Amino acid sequence: MASVTDAELKAMTQEERVTALGMRTEQLTGKSLYVEFDPDAEERFTYPWAPQVDFNKRTEIDTDEMTTTEVNSKIRALMEEGYGTIVLKNPRGKHSVGVGILSRLNLIIEGSVGYFGVGLIDGPNVRVNGRVGWSCGENMMSGTVVVEKNAGSTFGAAIRGGDLVCKGSVGSRTGIDQKGGTILVGGDTGALTGFMMQRGRMVFCGNAGKNLGDSMYDGTIFVGGEIQSLGVDAVEAELTDLDKAWLTRKLTQYGLMPEQGVDHFTKIVAGRQLWNYDNLEPHEKKIVL
Repeated sequence: MASVTDAELKAMTQEERVTALGMRTEQLTGKSLYVEFDPDAEERFTYPWAPQVDFNKRTEIDTDEMTTTEVNSKIRALMEEGYGTIVLKNPRGKHSVGVGILSRLNLIIEGSVGYFGVGLIDGPNVRVNGRVGWSCGENMMSGTVVVEKNAGSTFGAAIRGGDLVCKGSVGSRTGIDQKGGTILVGGDTGALTGFMMQRGRMVFCGNAGKNLGDSMYDGTIFVGGEIQSLGVDAVEAELTDLDKAWLTRKLTQYGLMPEQGVDHFTKIVAGRQLWNYDNLEPHEKKIVL
């Protein structure tokens, strides 16, 4: 694909931009999922009851002897008081920390958390200075989550928006049932990554395990290392100039840019053979599977 300048991209219609960027334009249940938001729009894309916080107003919570419920309740109470930057000390692998935050917030976790950390969020910017367990960022809607070390399995399960970043490696089934957003991983990912993926993008600077993209409906997966095997209906596609520009910008943003650049990345998309699986003849189903 020929290189497209920023000026040419801005001059395109929304449909032309979506096509050029490799996004899909088909209708799902009567609603388009490639709508582009106008950053200059007057509407506030926040919940009307969300607390008004000041990012310069900072406080800390020593969570050492607190339960998960107490930690999450304390975060909400401090947000109601206007605190926009909250630091959690001594999390000691507690599960379900920071879940359900539906407002803007700078949340810094000084240590590691267990499973289902910062899930069901819509808006906060989270940094975890340690590791995370299973299903970090599950059902995330918007915001950013940056994990400085490794993550467990089902990282970003059913994520719908925002940037979910792990600077180390992640376990199996990363991005299972992903519906949007971006997952970025500095290291390797395990088996069945992208299983039943529906939308969004995943980037892995390292290797990918078995059955990558198995039964994916849509979306894009980029892998910088070796792929052990592709799953059902996952196929390799051309890495375009727009892909390279996007990868460069995203990886640079989070300090994950490989020394050799991005030309070596492999792009994986849905082969779309499963879209009409029920209408196939028996012998055709065997070929697809």
